[in-house]
Amino acid sequence: MNLFKVAVLSASMFLAFHTGSAKANERHREILPDNSVLKVTSKGITRGEQQLIAGDFYHLKHYVLGERESILAAMEGDTQELFVWRYHQGRLLPLYKGEIETRVVEDLCFYDSAENSQLSLFLIGGRGGAEQRLLRQDETWLKEPITIRDLNVPYDSTACAVDSQRGVLYVAESDQSVWAYNAEPEAEEKRHLKAVRAPFGHIQGEIKALSVMQDGRLLALEEAPARLLKISTQEDTLGETEAQLISTTHEYQDISLLPDARVLLTREAGDHMVEVGVVQGDAERHTAVKPIAQVAATLETEPSPRRGDAIDDPAIWVSPSAAEESLILATDKRTGLYVYSMNGEIVQHLAVGRLNNVDVRGNVAVASLRDNNSLQFFDISQAGEVSMAQQVSTDLDEIYGLCMGYEEHTDRLSVYVNGKSGRIQQFWIKGVDDVKKVREMSVPSQPEGCVVDDKTQRLFVGEEDVGIWLFDAAVNSAEQGELIIKATDVAEIVPDIEGLALAQYNSETLLFVSSQGSDSYVIFDAEAPYTLRHHFRIRTNVELGVDGASETDGLEVTTQSLGKGFEQGALVVQDGRNRMPEAGQNLKLVPLQTVLD
Repeated sequence: MNLFKVAVLSASMFLAFHTGSAKANERHREILPDNSVLKVTSKGITRGEQQLIAGDFYHLKHYVLGERESILAAMEGDTQELFVWRYHQGRLLPLYKGEIETRVVEDLCFYDSAENSQLSLFLIGGRGGAEQRLLRQDETWLKEPITIRDLNVPYDSTACAVDSQRGVLYVAESDQSVWAYNAEPEAEEKRHLKAVRAPFGHIQGEIKALSVMQDGRLLALEEAPARLLKISTQEDTLGETEAQLISTTHEYQDISLLPDARVLLTREAGDHMVEVGVVQGDAERHTAVKPIAQVAATLETEPSPRRGDAIDDPAIWVSPSAAEESLILATDKRTGLYVYSMNGEIVQHLAVGRLNNVDVRGNVAVASLRDNNSLQFFDISQAGEVSMAQQVSTDLDEIYGLCMGYEEHTDRLSVYVNGKSGRIQQFWIKGVDDVKKVREMSVPSQPEGCVVDDKTQRLFVGEEDVGIWLFDAAVNSAEQGELIIKATDVAEIVPDIEGLALAQYNSETLLFVSSQGSDSYVIFDAEAPYTLRHHFRIRTNVELGVDGASETDGLEVTTQSLGKGFEQGALVVQDGRNRMPEAGQNLKLVPLQTVLD
């Protein structure tokens, strides 16, 4: 099939019903759920003959929230003020009014996230850059929209539209291309082309407006020549395109979706319009998004001073004297170890080299040092001062993940360290200067995260692309493990499988897993048949201004008190995309009870 097919469509696809001069300089029209008609004119916004608000508005956007409720947003051209209203039971209720100082807004569009119960608004800048502002979370309207994401878009961006069902933001780059982005604020910032300029595609003129049709296809309006492009959005590739020439003499800048598969094209001056019928095709099959349980972090650490992939894995040291004096340790894959206080401040930085994973037992911490494939030991004083200790060499080619275990009947610590090849080695710590390799195991492909249940002497290892393995943790045990959880059997797990942690809750042991590919977290029973107990995300804490967490590498859990706000323990996760504002990676802390409740 030719994905760049352009057809001069018959009247069965596009039909111009009438053309003529617009009344009252009409620029845009919206049909509300109660069949009221809102019009944008050169003088303001009207309903019927009633003027609701005066101003030089452009790009009025409308999103239906329910049978009798909508939300609308528009930019005022003279003042560059953003207006947001609720339309409820026949009344236009102001939600927000404020000047946009961050960018010149070329277009705006709503996103209603079914997954995360967030309603947000994208503001697209014509000189590059965009921002996503949160308007509502769950059923609570914010007093003032907050920016939850800054997004890089092309310099000459002219229009946007959002498919809320699929979670996709579309942005038009002048007369060059149409791009698709993930609309979720914590999602990976990748994009792919949906349409491109001739001769590689069939864009001919500047795209002034975008709209998502009911069948899931994307409608793009070219200004000159005035054409409508109907773009398939089914695949993450260039979409099959159908085009219809509307006029060679008139230029149009706006699309209004009307009932009965019609669209209204208008000029910015409001002096001309054309109504066009569009025959909808069969709805394109898209996977429906499902709501995911949400929790919020109540504390975040200082960001890494280095941008990019830096922070990887956290560990928790619980102070024996005062819970609030506990520490969070985290590896920096470029420079060493960060030590954070329980208010999130960096209190120490130990520049020992490229550390990957870290774990703590008592007053001993061990990290995997990638510079020389060794174990880097640290001592932690009673007062919470971390200092470097010995290094112990391994014969792993590419050292990677690490965890620690404690054997009560021998009063000895073990370190379990793995390499990218799949090899897993166990080291027995007999004394301060007596560390000995005692066993080797393996999994078929690259592992990383691991955790030991000290009580039952079981070792859990995450094979990143495959699942979770179980080994006997004791020194003299068998080297063979069992694949107990397959990623292909659990829809909630999207590789990579990264951080693993255990928590004793009531009489149960729970296994926490970071599902990096879905920016989410999964809790299993740590006993056969390893039942899935919970699936959740960490999203924006509106009250505290803490962003969510995504692309998580390592995580850690404790049920011990860490002081005020974490009296019943905490979940600590690495945040791979630290936003609000955009900054280096950091850690997010969630009160454990909010997760388990």
